[in-house]
Amino acid sequence: MNFAGSTAKGVYKLRTGIPGFDEICLGGLPAGRTTLVSGTAGAGKSVFSAHFLAAGIVEYGEAGVYVTFEETPELVRQNLEGFGWGVAGWETDGSWQFIDASPDVINPAVVVGQFDFGALVARIERAVRLTGATRVVLDSIGTVFEHFDDDRSVRTELYRVASALRQLGVTALITIERPEEYGALSRHAVSQFVSDNVVILRNALDEERRRRTIEVLKFRGADHRKGEYPFSLLEGTGAVVLPLSSLLLEQGSASRRVPSGNHELDAMCGGGFYQDSLVLVSGPTGAGKTLLGCSFINGTPDDQRCLMLSFEEGREQIYRNASGWGFDFAALEAEGRFRLEGAYPELLGLEDHLINIARSIDDFKPNRVVVDSLSALERVASRKAYREFIIGLTSLLKDRRICTVFTAATSSAFGGSGDVVTHVSTITDAIILLRYVEFYGEIRRGMTVLKMRGSAHDPEIREFTIGRKGMAIGDSFQNINGILSGQVEVKELDEIERIKTLFIDVDLADEAR
Repeated sequence: MNFAGSTAKGVYKLRTGIPGFDEICLGGLPAGRTTLVSGTAGAGKSVFSAHFLAAGIVEYGEAGVYVTFEETPELVRQNLEGFGWGVAGWETDGSWQFIDASPDVINPAVVVGQFDFGALVARIERAVRLTGATRVVLDSIGTVFEHFDDDRSVRTELYRVASALRQLGVTALITIERPEEYGALSRHAVSQFVSDNVVILRNALDEERRRRTIEVLKFRGADHRKGEYPFSLLEGTGAVVLPLSSLLLEQGSASRRVPSGNHELDAMCGGGFYQDSLVLVSGPTGAGKTLLGCSFINGTPDDQRCLMLSFEEGREQIYRNASGWGFDFAALEAEGRFRLEGAYPELLGLEDHLINIARSIDDFKPNRVVVDSLSALERVASRKAYREFIIGLTSLLKDRRICTVFTAATSSAFGGSGDVVTHVSTITDAIILLRYVEFYGEIRRGMTVLKMRGSAHDPEIREFTIGRKGMAIGDSFQNINGILSGQVEVKELDEIERIKTLFIDVDLADEAR
C-alpha cells in the first residue's frame, strides 16, 4: 500500500494522488479510515471521489470499489470519460468495480419495515475481497436517508457501514450533500459520529462568479493544513487543488545577475536582476510596461528560454509591436527559445489560469517569464481570489527559481494613489515605476527603481524615450519635484542647489567633529 508515512501518533497516511490535495493533508488521508466529503450540489464531490479511485489505480496500482447511490454505473462511466479515466477498461481487468445502489425509477422497490444497510455491507465486503481493493467510495449516501424514520436510525446504520469499512482495512470516502456552503455538514447531524475525517468542498458565489474551494475540517489523530484552498475540475485531469502552502520562505537565494535587456536599466539596478527575482513593472497605460517586458525577452541569452503570458494583447499585435522596436520574436520562437501563450482573463477562473500557467512552465521549462498584465487578471476576480492567485503564482515561480517580470497598470496616469499593485509589491523583489511627467506643456516619461531587494540601486528618476530601438534611458530629472506623487513642480536650478545645502552629509558631519 502507498503509505506516505506516519504521524507522531502512529496514524499512517495514504497518498490520494489528487494534485495538491496531499500537500494540504501533509501526506495524504489517514489510511484505513473513513473520510466524509461534504458539499453542496455542484461542488465536485463525485469527481473528487472518483479521482481518488482513479489515481489509486493509475499511480499506485491499488484497486477500488465505487458504490453509487444516485446515478447508474453507465452514467457514471460516461461522466468520468471526459476526465481521461478508462473506467470500462479498469472494470475488465478487475481494478475497478461498481456496486449499483441507485434507485430503480422504472420498477421501484416497495420498502416494508425498517430499512438497513446489511445487504449493502455484504456486497461491499465481497467486492473488496474479490478485487483486493484498498480504496472505497460511497457516492452519495444522503440519497437513502429518506428511507429512515429518524436521525438515530441514520446514525446506527452509518456506524455499521463505517465499522465494516474499518474492519476491511480500506481507506474510504463517503460523499454527502449539505444544504448550504457554510453551515451544517449535512441535513442529518451524523457526521461527527460516523467519520474519522471531514473534508468540505464549496462552490460559493463570489462577486457574481462561482469559486470552488476545499477545506480539511478534521483529521482524527493527524495534522493537516487549516483553512480553505482553491481547487478546480479540469477536463482530462480531474480535481486539482492549489495548496498555496509551498511559499514557506525556504527557497534558496541566488547571487548571480541576469541582464534585463537594457544596459542602462542594468546599471540602475546595480548590475541587472537577480536570476531568481520577481520584478514588478508598474505604470499607467502606454508608459512602456510591455516594452520593458519585451526588452527582457529580447535579452534572453542564447542558451535560455523565455515564456510570455499575455492577457491583454494577441500574438499578432505583440509580434508587430516587438518588430517595431527591433525585436524578432518569430526568430526566437523558431529557435525554440521563446513561447507566447495568452487568453482573455474572462475565459477562465483564476484557479484555472494558474493551473495552465504551471503546466506551461513545467512543459517549456523557461529560464525567464513575462506576465503581461496582472491588472487584466485582477478585474475578473474578487480581492480574495486575486490575492490567492498572486500567492500561488509567486510561490510557483519562486519554487522554480525563475526570473520573472510582471507588468501592472496604475489607476492614475500621473502617479499618486494606486501606484503599486495590491498584494504584489510586498512579494516582489524589485519594483520599477514608470511615469508620465508634464513639463512646460509637453508629456515626457520617467522611470525609477523604487525597490531592489538585496542590492544597491540608482535612486534617481530618469527620463526615457521610446523609439525604433526600444527604450532609451537618459539622465535624471534635475529640476522637477513631485513626479511620483503626481504633484509635479518645476524648480529653478539655483533653488535646488540651495535646498541641497540644507542637508549635511552624515559622514562629513562626523569628520567635522
